[in-house]
Amino acid sequence: MPVQVKNILQRKGNEVISVSPQETLHETAKVLRENKIGAVLVREGGGKMVGVISERDLVIAIAKHGGNVLDNKVAEFMTEGVYTCSLDDDVKAVMEKMTSRRIRHLPVVDGENIVGIISIGDAVKQRIAETEAEAEALKAYIATG
Repeated sequence: MPVQVKNILQRKGNEVISVSPQETLHETAKVLRENKIGAVLVREGGGKMVGVISERDLVIAIAKHGGNVLDNKVAEFMTEGVYTCSLDDDVKAVMEKMTSRRIRHLPVVDGENIVGIISIGDAVKQRIAETEAEAEALKAYIATG
């Protein structure tokens, strides 16, 4: 049976860190550092997701505009039209989506609610665990045969 996104969230938790579109890039960089994460959701006051901003977005902004850009608002540099996944999505399909879209973080939605976020690292870790379990099962089968 394929492993689903909800299995990853059960293991890692479903905390979602977010910032306001009005926060500065500097404030957002601090949030990323303090939480040891690579991206945060951008949400309006009512909690509606309007984008995502990642370390990569910050680096691109600094490279294009210089260090003073850190005083600019997140809304100017966030990625809009965020791809998402659902709790029931297969981890392998999620990895394929991340790879083909060249993204490293996917918010997990359940209807209109954001219930977590997974990274490519989370998905890879899950797939490695599956592969190791399969290898151990084959070894045990061969040893008893």
